[in-house]
Amino acid sequence: MARLRDPKGGCPWDLEQDFASISPHTIEEAYEVDEAIASGDLESLRDELGDLLFQVVFQARLAEEQGAFDFAGVVDAIIDKLIRRHPHVFADAETPSSVEGQRANWEEIKAAERADADRAREGPDDPFIGIPRNLPALARSAKVAGRIERLNATAASANPKDAILEVLDELAGQERAIRDELALRAGDDEGSRELRRELIGKGLSAWVRLARALEIDPEQALRLGDDAAIASIRANGHRTTRTQVR
Repeated sequence: MARLRDPKGGCPWDLEQDFASISPHTIEEAYEVDEAIASGDLESLRDELGDLLFQVVFQARLAEEQGAFDFAGVVDAIIDKLIRRHPHVFADAETPSSVEGQRANWEEIKAAERADADRAREGPDDPFIGIPRNLPALARSAKVAGRIERLNATAASANPKDAILEVLDELAGQERAIRDELALRAGDDEGSRELRRELIGKGLSAWVRLARALEIDPEQALRLGDDAAIASIRANGHRTTRTQVR
């Protein structure tokens, strides 16, 4: 990476890059890792993990050039985090008796880390710190829902069945609201569009919370559902040539 970024004899493309220009490639490589996992092709997974690692090396080199940190610093940071978040392995803390107990401990430690970060910034506590707005919308919504659950202290105490029924009732209410909106709408004015956007947003948010209650990743569920629809259409012989795609 140092050779690629060397102003004397390095790669012109690599030399032009900065954090912002590399970020989309990093995101793309992460998705390609996910695609390789979904396909079950471990040789492809090896290659894609290498591409993702290259993104880490690239970003670390950019930071090193600015005197901020280097690749070793990245490795040290994740080692410190893993040790800090596993006191039952690396310290004398009691080992949780279940996965749920481990998850609760993990979230407790992360909450303390966020509180420390808030104090370091000398600003008000922000329970949503660390949730990027440019995450895929379903993934971001799931993270937001998880933080809200913890704020309301419902994550550990709520009966999963009750949580599911509550969201299903909310979805039924959203369906009624959409039907009413469609019945009353006289035109396609902006106010009506805003209302429909709000209804869809609330409905999707409710589906995300239902997925959480059922312990399902909503991103993965939607992706697999689309995969099944595509496979079904292809199996029935409905294929489109590249020249027909627009």
